[in-house]
Amino acid sequence: MTQKNIALIGNPNCGKSTLFNALTGLHQHVGNYPGITVEKHEGRLTVDGEQINLVDLPGTYSLTAYSEDELVARNYLVEQNPNAVLVLLDATNLERCLYLALQIQELGKPVIIVLNMMDELRRKGISIDMARLSRVLDAPVVGITARTGEGLDAVRKALGEMLAHPPAAKPVHISYGTDLDPALEDMQRRILDSNFLEGRYPARWLAVKYMEHDGEILARGEQGGPVHKELLATVESVARHTAATLDTEPVSLVADYRYGYISSLLRDVITRPSTARFDLTDKLDRILTNALLGPVIMLAVLYGLFWLTIQLGAAPQGWVEDFFGWLAELAEASLPEGELLSLVNDGIIAGVGGVLSFAPLILIMFFFLSFLEDSGYLARMAYMLDRVFRIFGLHGSSVVPYIIAGGIPGGCAVPGVMAARTLRSPRERIATVLTAPFLSCGAKTPVFLMIAIAFFPGTADRVLFLVTLAGWAGVLLVASFLRHTVIAGPPTPFVMELPPYRIPTLRGLLTHTWERVWMYVKKAGTVILAISILIWAAMTYPHLPEERLAAYEARISALSATEADKGQEASLEEKLLAIENERSQEALAHSFAGRIGTALESVTRPAGFDWRTNIALLGGFAAKEVIVSSLGTAYAMGQVSPEDYEELADAPSAGLAASLAADPHWGRPTAVAFMLFVLFYAPCFVTVAVIGREIGWHWAFFSIAFNTVFAYGIAVLAHTVGTHIFG
Repeated sequence: MTQKNIALIGNPNCGKSTLFNALTGLHQHVGNYPGITVEKHEGRLTVDGEQINLVDLPGTYSLTAYSEDELVARNYLVEQNPNAVLVLLDATNLERCLYLALQIQELGKPVIIVLNMMDELRRKGISIDMARLSRVLDAPVVGITARTGEGLDAVRKALGEMLAHPPAAKPVHISYGTDLDPALEDMQRRILDSNFLEGRYPARWLAVKYMEHDGEILARGEQGGPVHKELLATVESVARHTAATLDTEPVSLVADYRYGYISSLLRDVITRPSTARFDLTDKLDRILTNALLGPVIMLAVLYGLFWLTIQLGAAPQGWVEDFFGWLAELAEASLPEGELLSLVNDGIIAGVGGVLSFAPLILIMFFFLSFLEDSGYLARMAYMLDRVFRIFGLHGSSVVPYIIAGGIPGGCAVPGVMAARTLRSPRERIATVLTAPFLSCGAKTPVFLMIAIAFFPGTADRVLFLVTLAGWAGVLLVASFLRHTVIAGPPTPFVMELPPYRIPTLRGLLTHTWERVWMYVKKAGTVILAISILIWAAMTYPHLPEERLAAYEARISALSATEADKGQEASLEEKLLAIENERSQEALAHSFAGRIGTALESVTRPAGFDWRTNIALLGGFAAKEVIVSSLGTAYAMGQVSPEDYEELADAPSAGLAASLAADPHWGRPTAVAFMLFVLFYAPCFVTVAVIGREIGWHWAFFSIAFNTVFAYGIAVLAHTVGTHIFG
């Protein structure tokens, strides 16, 4: 039996993912932010005893391929030809949402119109004549409330009836007025007579797409021979005529007539109360999006989220740190001294444990972020920030990827880059993706804290705040530079539906939070584990030559004999430790990592970085999480992992912080330069891979080179200025 496929499509934020979960039982993130579903997802549902494949398509406002989401959705409908299309519409915004449904009907696809949020419609005192709407649309119409399950049985029943009695393909024919209709009919005839594009598209729909200057259709049409040029000539002729007579373009006329057609359909279908109701969403927005109060409340909310994350996460973070500390002690008790113990403790436990110790903070932060997202408040943040972002060539919708990437310290660039898929403009999306790694992700934050403890004792919180602001400043300035140079182009108007405020469901919050935390944990157990082992190996091999080891052994033997004769055991222990540290330093310098760090010293010296610092920064190219542990090894202080941060905060004269503060190569100028370099230089390998997948590998390699050069320039400037300020 042939597998039957049902497509689910709708505008962003209409409840599509909620309906998909309810019908299939699969778990998928449910968000209250426009464009949250950006890929195709599939699930199974049973209709009249038969297993049906339900395909959740990206949220889109139309089938005109202005964005990747719209292109994916349209190509599936055209190329896969599903048995039926569930078109989910927001019942409270029916006029706008029907624009998409009408385009699907113009394709000739069998549709079932599903009106969601009927509960909100009733609260507003609005009623819809479902029977009349079904007649004028010539399609089944079902009313539901997806989040409560109201009307789901009616959806299954409508699907069963359509699959049992498939309607004949019947594209909706819309009149686009006397200026366009004659040309469209001529184009339709040419398309049919030549079997243009092998009849893959309805002829009139294809003609309309030419009128709309649909980029993908025009690109495909170039392969259609001389008919393509004939169609373009017709469109150009019509465009000249409409410009001269109506001062408009064909694409605008198409949109105007579609909306006019929708208005005529909805006559006597919608009944509104005589006095518009001022609902809770409107009342809240008068305060939360107020020109003066709105930004203040937004900053307070973000600071509150950060404060709660730190306060609530301190205890569970300590538990995780204690667990890995116990694991390290167990390894020391179970394994003999040597390279295996070093690999387990320094390479594996410290590397992976240092990352996982921040998992509780990530979990708490993303839980609160999920609440803001699912409640509808993040959409308001994007709305308020759009005016500022536009100055720098960005889009209001960029705020969510930035926050996720580390706009609030503790985020992660990987989901931040992925969240940029919701941007409709390719140029603004590229600018957002390339600058999102500039922010204070969870891997960088411990580095900043350690440096602040060492060189700015007592003011670590203020230093962290200033570094966070520096990240935002870097984002805006670099985005502006990119939008005026390599990705120049006109800005995209910020058109966003502000969803009504809703109380998120606990299941949705937990699902959303777990997805992001699991991504973080997986990274620690795979990529970070491998990187930590590689860095350990690079700092361990090759060993010192036998003659150098023999020389150290001879010094130790001679010293032991001399001090033993004097009876000075305390002095002997200190001198032996000094020789061991000297041997460790020479062994590190002789290793692969040490040689590379030394070779780079002539380049990095203007920024204040010596060869030990270079080793740590090289490890940071792979993952920022390993910078601290790499510094600890480079300074022969043993593995210093994030478990020690609280100890360092209580006793800043101990451990790695003390070593850095005492090193003559370091100082406040170097500390500031180091933090800024870590903030801005190349994204970690995982982020680079995601950038390559999202916007192309040429941009991924660009981000490595450009970010590092930019970070180097900022670090050199900071070190130079800092030297004059701090001396």
